[in-house]
Amino acid sequence: MRAIEISAPGGPDVLRPCERPTPEPGPGELLIAVQASGVNRPDVLQRKGLYPMPPGVSDLPGLEIAGTVAGGAADDLAAAGLALGDAVCALVAGGGYAEFCVAPAGQCLPLPKGLNMVEAASLPETFFTVWQNVFQIAGLKAGETLLVQGGSSGIGVTAIQLAKAMGASVIVTAGSDDKCAACLALGADHAINYRTQDFAAEVKRLTGGSGADVVLDMVAGDYLAREIDCMADDGRLALIAVQGGVKAQIDAGLVLRKRLTITGSTLRPRSVAYKTVLARQLREQAWPLLESGRVKPVIHQVFPAARAAEAHALMESSTHVGKIVLTWD
Repeated sequence: MRAIEISAPGGPDVLRPCERPTPEPGPGELLIAVQASGVNRPDVLQRKGLYPMPPGVSDLPGLEIAGTVAGGAADDLAAAGLALGDAVCALVAGGGYAEFCVAPAGQCLPLPKGLNMVEAASLPETFFTVWQNVFQIAGLKAGETLLVQGGSSGIGVTAIQLAKAMGASVIVTAGSDDKCAACLALGADHAINYRTQDFAAEVKRLTGGSGADVVLDMVAGDYLAREIDCMADDGRLALIAVQGGVKAQIDAGLVLRKRLTITGSTLRPRSVAYKTVLARQLREQAWPLLESGRVKPVIHQVFPAARAAEAHALMESSTHVGKIVLTWD
């Protein structure tokens, strides 16, 4: 099969087309004939040598795919409610930049009705991540306010739409006026250009001083102290990445007085059983939103898989809004 491998840690040019043996599905796994592969920030970190694979996972990058079921034991197909030839998208721990990929049966979801393969390939990584952190861990409720750092990212556009569909108010930050406008068009109630405005002061102003109930943070670093400052009493902060650095100095007294909860999570090393539960919840609660059109995939650009280096360069430029996807002809 054709695949894209990381020839050595480095820049986008280390991504190389290659030939690899087609993987064999093991117990509890299905073989997927991949038509489209989502590109995500962890792929970039892996390419740079900063995000090692969990033990036993393919060294090929790629955490989300869409395609058709091409193999698997009858019992595993039945347990997933799938058959050979069914169109699916799946969250995988690696190996997604390839024509064939094995995926845990419980992490395979049917294509939402009305969506194509490219759109479906853009869903798993962001939907699993947002669902886990915003709704399961932070417990966002209708009527509450969510602050999303990086609202124009793949995670951001998903968080905006799901939170609005669930009845929350959404404030986002973004790095340009154009990106802020894109977030507002997706349903965000307010968008703050963090390059020209103090987001903490703006959040307090926009909420009448009460602050954000939930914060979805991909930055960390010096953002943490500012987020704590603009959070509501009993607020919850979900930290999912550290693009701004791993060290922070915070006012612990403010955390106590506001009764704040600060959580961190990584999804890739979690168990298949854990991710299977998330998949079931998504199918029950998020898939109907996609099929009704209340929530829509946001695709910035599609590249042939052989041009994966260009896709990574675009990801690192941070000029995109939404998802970047690779296709296999």
